[in-house]
Amino acid sequence: MTLHTRALLVHLFTATGAVFAMLALLAAAQEEWSIMFLWLVVAFAVDGIDGPLARKYNVKTNAPRFDGELLDLIIDYLTYVFIPAFALFQSGLLPGWTGWFAIIVITFASALYFADSRMKTADNSFNGFPGAWNMLVLVLFAIEPNFWVSLVLVALLAVAMFLPLKFIHPVRTERWRALSLPIALGWTFFAGWAAWVDFHPESWAHWGLVATSVYLILVGIVQQIVPERRG
Repeated sequence: MTLHTRALLVHLFTATGAVFAMLALLAAAQEEWSIMFLWLVVAFAVDGIDGPLARKYNVKTNAPRFDGELLDLIIDYLTYVFIPAFALFQSGLLPGWTGWFAIIVITFASALYFADSRMKTADNSFNGFPGAWNMLVLVLFAIEPNFWVSLVLVALLAVAMFLPLKFIHPVRTERWRALSLPIALGWTFFAGWAAWVDFHPESWAHWGLVATSVYLILVGIVQQIVPERRG
């Protein structure tokens, strides 16, 4: 198999995320939230795998006809932003005007963020909250906090998208990756588990989701505060 074929297969693999996004949207339209999140978790897994494959097979050089970064951004906006925002609104977790506020803020701010040329930092982390609303919304479905808590979290993270705060990429951020990557994999496992049991309130998956989510949100900021040791 030639390098061109392998690189092209990576693009095709990335494009499957659009299919999973459509399947998630169909489930959301029928308010089958567990199925929707299961498809989003699959899309999340694809997103975590295709990047290393793209770098391994150098898709920019070996399959330049398709822009892998643009393809990835399109799918990410659907799976990380658009569908989770719709689910948050349609589920009633944010009732009345709060739901309208959330979907407007999430979709508007995320569109600007995804087009921000300064999205990435020098160490391949994200400059500002990277619009991972799928992760937040899944946790909200699992623990069902008071709607004011959900509203404040949405507002804070929307503002954090444009603040000089660092948020790690679990695969590409090298610092503490030996810990961050397993925790990201753990988040994926707990997310799938929570959705599989239809967000049963007594499931231990909820605690795993909360713990891994707190780490993934805060670890980049901690790295900004704690200087890296140079050996």
